[in-house]
Amino acid sequence: MRRAAWAVAVLVLAAFLGFEALTYGGWAWATGALGLIGPDLAFLAAIGSDPRESGQGRLAPRAVPAYNLLHRWQVALPVTVAVCFLPISHTAFVPWFVLGLGWLLHIAVDRLAGYDLRDADGWIRGRRHVAVADRG
Repeated sequence: MRRAAWAVAVLVLAAFLGFEALTYGGWAWATGALGLIGPDLAFLAAIGSDPRESGQGRLAPRAVPAYNLLHRWQVALPVTVAVCFLPISHTAFVPWFVLGLGWLLHIAVDRLAGYDLRDADGWIRGRRHVAVADRG
């Protein structure tokens, strides 16, 4: 059932994002794209980490807090809704709103594909992982 709900969310958000981007063009395209890829920029926090801390689906533990924060719909939805109530012009509002739609769509696609939040060790929560023997 959860997967079906995420599938519906993906369809609705993709249609809404596409409508807004086509209607307003310009910055709406750019901010929509940023919303779609932005949450995965949390992976950059793992740059320079010990190679033994990551790999085979594991995220370096120091990148987990940023990753989990940017992949929570409970953060993205209130931020997106809050933009609707800011005292700004419609021209300034649209790019921020489309960024939020892209962010929510990214999260929905991840959940639909089976990518959930990470545990403290960097593994996807709810998935069993096979320990790999250190070949060093």
